[in-house]
Amino acid sequence: MLRLQLGPADLCRVRFGERLHPVGTALLAGQWLRDPTVAAMAPALAERATAVERTGAAQTATAVLRHLLPERGRLPDFVTPFDGLESLAAGLEAIRATPARQVRAETTAAYDGVVATPLRRRFAAADPEVLDLFRGAVGTWFDTVLAPLWPDLVSTHRQQVTFASQRLAQHGVAGLFAGLHPAIRWREPVLEVRTWWDGEVIGSGHGIILLPSPFAGPRPRVLVQPGRPILLVYPAPVPIRADAPVGDPLGRLLGATRAVVLRRLADEGGLTTTALSRSVGVSLSSASEHATALREAGLVVSDREGGTVRHHVTPLGAGLLGAGLPTGAGVRPGVDGGLS
Repeated sequence: MLRLQLGPADLCRVRFGERLHPVGTALLAGQWLRDPTVAAMAPALAERATAVERTGAAQTATAVLRHLLPERGRLPDFVTPFDGLESLAAGLEAIRATPARQVRAETTAAYDGVVATPLRRRFAAADPEVLDLFRGAVGTWFDTVLAPLWPDLVSTHRQQVTFASQRLAQHGVAGLFAGLHPAIRWREPVLEVRTWWDGEVIGSGHGIILLPSPFAGPRPRVLVQPGRPILLVYPAPVPIRADAPVGDPLGRLLGATRAVVLRRLADEGGLTTTALSRSVGVSLSSASEHATALREAGLVVSDREGGTVRHHVTPLGAGLLGAGLPTGAGVRPGVDGGLS
């Protein structure tokens, strides 16, 4: 049992994570799907991931991650960093920038009871070559397995935060904590959390960030770092559309991430390049590149609005999605533009 002693300053700073962390979500999902009991909660999603993981680059990436990370329980904190929330690339860079001393300490603790292998020893020793191997494996796994599900995960996250925020407004902090998860219990001034480690943590006054995640696993996760808010990741339902049958013809045609970009633009009725990068979980340059490729194919049109560029799905793009959307909000006639 972890006991979080929260003072008045912490309780005044209870808030929700503004969006899902691409890297953190990917690593939690990779571990979550390895647990048959937990994966049984979303059988179609587990089947979908297994089918993808058995082919091409995803097969190698999956093998690397499963070898380097514990099958269950607590992960090294540095692989789910606070920083890098804005994109997959930023999160991977935050992992790579972790001080070697921290990598060694956290990995050694996570490997307690795990059979030592040469690759694990090099990972625990913060070997730059193995850290680069790990970073590449995370990126590949996200792009091939999680990216097609990202819009549904983002949408569900927004709904869950909205619902919890309403509960906070109506019932206060005690009512909010009481409704988060059975493994979380508020006994003023202590928040008790049945997580993967035991201890006593005294709040530093930086508050607590709550993050609902469908891939937290059977127990909540807690990240505590000096000078930072306490991060509490608690289990939430899997999005219904994310647990859909295997097979995405559009992803096979355009590529998984590019298909997600097209769907996201249709769902949102158009997005700026910056908003698109945040929504899909890719870097700003990657979002611009995907939008440019889709525009050159006639699936997207880009309009300049002041100092920003907004991308919309064309009727051709909507037809490819099978959305049947009329030209109007979210759909623009195709034009030959030169924006990115």
